[in-house]
This record gives sequence, structure tokens and C-alpha cells, in this order.
Amino acid sequence: MLNNEVVPIYDTAKRRNVALYELIQAWRYRDLIWQLVLRDVTSRYKRSVLGIAWTMLNPLGTMIIMTIVFSQLFNRIEGYSAYLLSGLVIWNFFSQSSSTGINNLVRGGPMFTRIYVPRMAFAISSVGTGLVNLFFSIIVLFGVMLVVGVPITWTSLLVLVPIIFTALFSLGMSLIISSAGIYFDDVVQMYRILLTAWMYFTPIIYQIDILPPYAQRLMFFNPMYHFVELFRRATYFGENFYWPEVGVSALFAFVPLIIGWLVFSKISEQLAYRT
Repeated sequence: MLNNEVVPIYDTAKRRNVALYELIQAWRYRDLIWQLVLRDVTSRYKRSVLGIAWTMLNPLGTMIIMTIVFSQLFNRIEGYSAYLLSGLVIWNFFSQSSSTGINNLVRGGPMFTRIYVPRMAFAISSVGTGLVNLFFSIIVLFGVMLVVGVPITWTSLLVLVPIIFTALFSLGMSLIISSAGIYFDDVVQMYRILLTAWMYFTPIIYQIDILPPYAQRLMFFNPMYHFVELFRRATYFGENFYWPEVGVSALFAFVPLIIGWLVFSKISEQLAYRT
């Protein structure tokens, strides 16, 4: 008590539902999240001559190189460039969003000690930045589809479904890896290596039917396989979704998110002291 006035004391230990509190705080700081997205997008390309155009040139350049390398090997895939790019754009969204989110959370300790902001905001903003890049990448994808003769159908509108699932999964992975990474930095390094192996285990440059039967069965447990297939079905194949596909994809999107949110919300206050 100071001058007969009660001074409020903020005690994190008295919060009853930490996960719900973090969710409420993330919503309250939604303007900050939006500003973080704008900062990331503008600062990344502000010294570049081409600027934000790099968000379209990066997947295009990768596609051209990989098409040259793998087109003869997988020449039975019609419109291979569009097939390849339809997998690359959604994979790059996941890889970049989760990696950036982890880096922001694990390396942002000094900033967390200066001012209070919901720690979740930095992971959410990383996904938001990834969505901006994905938007431009999809424009490139549709352009490539037109060039190689793959028709663009009304099912392209369904891409919102796999995009949402991938965004939720990316956020969940960011929170899970970060929760371990603040105690063991090796986990972050191992995740970067895992991403490389994970990409080649996901049918991005090849079709799943070239794998042996046991590998095809294991693919069921690869969340990115389901997200990539949904995205491809809506764009490259121009087909409607099957409800079992959507159900399995939703499961792989929400379970890691819920686990990551619950675990990270319990240890988020320690970020400033352990990173």
C-alpha cells in the first residue's frame, strides 16, 4: 500500500488457466502481431532492388532448378513443373514459418526482459509472414500452371483448407520445438536437419506410388503428406476433397497445436531467463 492506495501486483503463479490466458492476450495484442508481420515483410526486402518480388522469384527459381534436375527422372508426370511447384509452395510455407517462429522465441530472450508482450505473438506473426509469402507464391503457381497447360478450376478456391491446416500445424510445431529448445539448444539444430530429411520423405518431387509398400503405409503418419496432397488436389489435379482426407488432415493440424499451446503457455515466462 502506497499513500493509502492499493498497488496491483501481477503474479503469474495465480493465473488459473494459463493456456486460455495466453489465447486472450494474443487476441488483445492482435494489432502488435499485425505490425510484426508488416515489419518482417518490409525489413526483409527493403535493401533489395526487386523488393517483395523475391517472394515470387524464390519458389520460381527453386522450381526451375529442381525441374531441370528431376524432370527426366520423373518425366511421366504430366506438367511436372506445376506438380513440383504445387508441393514446394506449401512445404516452404511450413518450413519457413516454423523455423522463423522457433528462432524468434528461442533467441528473443533479451527483448522479453524489457517489455511485456505475449510470447505467442512472435510465433503467430511468423505464420502471418509466411502467409503473405505464400500468397505471392500461389500467384506464381497459377502462372506456371497456365504456361504448362494445367487447367485452373474452381477447386483452386479450396486451397484455403490445406493452408489453414498447415498454418495451425506450423504454429504447433514452433511452440513444441521452442518449448524444448529453451532448455536444450540442440533440439533447434536437430530440427533444421530434420526438415531436410522430412522434405524428401514427403512426395514433393515424386509421386507416392514409386515408394515401396511399407513406405507408402508409413506416409500416413507424415502430416505434411496430407497437407501437400490436399493442396495439390485443389490446384494441380483440380479435384474435390474427400471428407476422410480432410478429417485426417484436421487431426494432424489441431493435435500438435493444442499440445504445443498447452506446453508452451506453461513455460513461456521462463523464456526471458533461459534464452
